[in-house]
Amino acid sequence: MHISLSPDEIVFWQWGFVSINATLVFTWMIMLLLGVGAWLVTRKLSTDTQLSHWQNLLEVLVANLRDQIQQTSGQNPDRYLPFVGTLFIFIATSNILVIVPGYHPPTASLSTTAALAICVFFAVPVFNISEQGIWKYLHHYLEPNPILFPFYIISELSRTLALAVRLFGNVMSDGMIAAILISIAPFFFPAIMQALGLLTGLIQAYIFAILAVVYIGSARDEDYGSK
Repeated sequence: MHISLSPDEIVFWQWGFVSINATLVFTWMIMLLLGVGAWLVTRKLSTDTQLSHWQNLLEVLVANLRDQIQQTSGQNPDRYLPFVGTLFIFIATSNILVIVPGYHPPTASLSTTAALAICVFFAVPVFNISEQGIWKYLHHYLEPNPILFPFYIISELSRTLALAVRLFGNVMSDGMIAAILISIAPFFFPAIMQALGLLTGLIQAYIFAILAVVYIGSARDEDYGSK
């Protein structure tokens, strides 16, 4: 029996070169789920001492994300929270839903992880130009010597590639291990893999979000000694 390790291999509809595969379908489903969930959780926010369970969960999540961003970047976390929080919640939800039968995480597709990494790639100049100005931001590529400019560019591209491949490789390897174990003992190992999948899925989301903060913060003018 052939087990698809990447959701790109599962095609639901195709017409010529246009196709709709599992990566697209489950990505849209997660977007819809998060959109509806965000509306339901935030439509009745309260400042009372008695809060709903969902609001308590939301506040704990936001507070922990703010703390992690502040500790990692040393900057005001409110600037980065919407972007980094969205990355974390999307990746975490994508990975956690592996417990649902028939579901294939979009993060097991290199196209998804590459798109997320490209978002981080463009977020670096966007955040830093808005804070420092375009000339100060571009100036750090010439420090401490203009001859290093090509190496900075290579570094930007290589870490984007590493960010995409790291998440893709980890999620895909989990799926590969699960497929092997299920083929060996189909009634025992799935429960173990589901439990491990929840843990590793959250860890991968956390690592990706923290690395995004590190990459954004590393382009600050102060970090290159040009202050």
